[in-house]
Amino acid sequence: MAHINLLPWREELRKQRQQQFAVVAAGTAVLGALLVLLVHMQMEGLIENQNGRNKFLETEIAELDKKIEKIKDLEKTKTALLARMDIIQQLQRSRPQSVHLMDELVYTLPDGVYLEKISQTGSSLTVNGVAQSNARVSAYMRNIDTSGWLGQPKLDVIETKDGDRRRTSEFVLRATQVTPAESAAEEQS
Repeated sequence: MAHINLLPWREELRKQRQQQFAVVAAGTAVLGALLVLLVHMQMEGLIENQNGRNKFLETEIAELDKKIEKIKDLEKTKTALLARMDIIQQLQRSRPQSVHLMDELVYTLPDGVYLEKISQTGSSLTVNGVAQSNARVSAYMRNIDTSGWLGQPKLDVIETKDGDRRRTSEFVLRATQVTPAESAAEEQS
């Protein structure tokens, strides 16, 4: 029987298969690396795109914040102007009231009563005066109560003093200045 050595052929086949495996493994590794690189580049592109969108949104938000601040400033200015307009309208409405007040002070003042000082805070009046008697002070209070421009008289102090053969009553009286429309509304309620 002849001896045939088949080992070199098998070894060559084994080396070929190992080479093929190495080539396939290297190709798969290169293909895998290319695939990972491609996915990485795609993700970087998506991240850059999103960062660009975020920057755009941030700039738009900053512009809107500036516009909101301007709107708030305009609203403050509007509120201040409306307040000024209200004050001006109140002054325009109250301008003739001082004339009516002085006129009513004269018409309500009975004989024998003299006013020394008048002070006004808002619609509240404080009147200091001298009367010949307490009855004249009460007549003055009744006249104020029936007046269309004055109301709610309240006597704070009344002092009777003797001097130079006469007796006088010094008084402090508080009243409220009203407009005829307000006094009519109060009477109806």
